Amino acid sequence: MVQFFPFAFVILWSSAFITGKVIVVDASPFAALCFRFSIVCVCFFLYSLVTKQKIIHSFSETSKAMATGILFHGIYLGGCWFSFSQGMPAGIVALIVTMQPILTSLLAGPLLGEVVTWRQWVGIFFGFSGTLLVLGIDALDTLPLIGLIASCTALVAITAGTLWQKKLSMDMPLATNNMYQSFSASIFLLVASLYLENPFIHFTTNFILAMGWQIIAVSFGAFTILMFLIKIGSASKTSTLFFLIPPVSAVMAWMFVDEVLTTFDVIGLAIATLGVYIATRKENEKLIDKV
Repeated sequence: MVQFFPFAFVILWSSAFITGKVIVVDASPFAALCFRFSIVCVCFFLYSLVTKQKIIHSFSETSKAMATGILFHGIYLGGCWFSFSQGMPAGIVALIVTMQPILTSLLAGPLLGEVVTWRQWVGIFFGFSGTLLVLGIDALDTLPLIGLIASCTALVAITAGTLWQKKLSMDMPLATNNMYQSFSASIFLLVASLYLENPFIHFTTNFILAMGWQIIAVSFGAFTILMFLIKIGSASKTSTLFFLIPPVSAVMAWMFVDEVLTTFDVIGLAIATLGVYIATRKENEKLIDKV
């Protein structure tokens, strides 16, 4: 059973880009995300009550969790969903934001004092080469500039959130931490919706099904699997799963939302995925486990 968890994680996480693309057809991006994380916040609050976890924490711990929520759920997801609403292909958005491990490696040296190895620099070269191949060709034809800017903003946000998390040591239970993250994200997204868009939500069948999938399968399912895989000691291997998300998302978008998948897109996605893998895998990690 456990051996199928990595496969399930890749499918569920990749599906978030596709269902997000579906949702913004019937709702403005920030209003839809505010709706989603309001529900997630209530669910985590009820779970914390039922399991008798400590809910009230110090201002320091609470503010750290809320800042993380704004970076990851507010700016990162907000940027992704806004990109969808502007016509950005789901596979391209997934490719851009999955450059996060490379950008993190690039900034970890000056900001965290970590050594960037030659292997990481090779990965950075391949990663950005693949990205430029896809973006350079598509940008001349179909990519909307504002959507591209929003996707890059999402990349910066998830990178900043990752670097921020590396500096934190939090004793808050996971469910409570997620509750505060969802709460702060909801407030942030509510303000963004009021000032940056004309908010609307049409509760169509497609919206309800896609949003239900986002809440249940992605916010709870994929995230829970991720935490489980890390808990059982496979954190480094789990990180490599993210390298599969851009190509899987691109194929899903081609299958379910009729996005065009060109030969150059496939080549660029493959090169970028290889680059992220080379840049972030550990020197002593085995590619194939001995049976």
